[in-house]
Amino acid sequence: MENVITRTVSPNGAKSSINHAIRKNRPIFLWGPPGIGKSDIVRQITEDLGNSHLIDIRLSLWEPTDIKGIPYFDSNSGTMVWGAPAELPTEEFASQFDYVVLFLDEMNSAAPAVQAAAYQLILNRRVGQYKLPDNVVIIAAGNREADKGVTYRMPAPLANRFIHLELAVSFDDWFQWAVNNNQHKDVVGYLTFAKKDLYDFEPRSASRSFATPRSWSFVSELLADDVDETTTTDLVSGSVGEGLAVKFMAHRKVASQMPNPSDILAGKVKEMASKEISAMYSLTVSLCYELQEADNKNDKDFDKKVNNFLRFSMDNFDTELVVMGIKLALTQYSLPIDPDAVDCFDEFHERYGKYIKAAQGS
Repeated sequence: MENVITRTVSPNGAKSSINHAIRKNRPIFLWGPPGIGKSDIVRQITEDLGNSHLIDIRLSLWEPTDIKGIPYFDSNSGTMVWGAPAELPTEEFASQFDYVVLFLDEMNSAAPAVQAAAYQLILNRRVGQYKLPDNVVIIAAGNREADKGVTYRMPAPLANRFIHLELAVSFDDWFQWAVNNNQHKDVVGYLTFAKKDLYDFEPRSASRSFATPRSWSFVSELLADDVDETTTTDLVSGSVGEGLAVKFMAHRKVASQMPNPSDILAGKVKEMASKEISAMYSLTVSLCYELQEADNKNDKDFDKKVNNFLRFSMDNFDTELVVMGIKLALTQYSLPIDPDAVDCFDEFHERYGKYIKAAQGS
């Protein structure tokens, strides 16, 4: 069934589609390569629904009886009855929430017998004597056969019960997620410059480590610890592959020689000696991080820092980088820039206003 899926959606596009399908109580199947963020999307959707609860089941680890339950003798009725699995929500439990999201992850990696048991649950919303509460919505996910993982072709009748969405990597969606989830500024800065390095999974490659949004989040976590460069390089290589690790560490070394973002925003640094382009991308991201932190702390000097940010950008960056910086500040970091409170804003707008307008329309 996977081969007929040709249209792809970005993670944010998938969220919109899933939210609509949930309100119609239609099961959704998310297809996509490993590490693209399928599980994160489901978690975010559950959070966005408000009074909701997520039940995350790795179906590939289940046996058929884990879904069907186990029969036992009921001495009161003198008959065999089925005991429902504890992981599936009862009416009493589900009544506490507006929605209960039943996430069947790695569904097409489950053995055919398990898929057959899941079919009954998805088709009839019941299995044995157990019935899914009305406010339970089903979302499933799995890798494609082309991804060379352990998969079983989904039976056509089961596939036909789902709305199928195939995910594609979107740097813009990832960047928004990275900002909201405090990913390390070195990772964000590097990938802002080298967007194609966000994802380089090749199913035919024998490499065990490759770059995905998930593996870059591993790198972000690793950088939070103060360890020596050799250890860091080894860990980054084990996360995204040796080739990208060498590029990333080289970028990080150059970026570390850039002026301190705090000194720039304080007006202590007016110019920069190095004009290495990838490092300047990282510096721009770091400046936005610093401004966001100042805004979150209600820093009384916020407007002055914005002024120094714009002045430094005008004096040191080319037009493309200046426009990228203000676009990041306004759209991704949602910085509340007040034109009347920023001394150099009129000059900035006169020089770059038309480029910013064009970038916003693109």
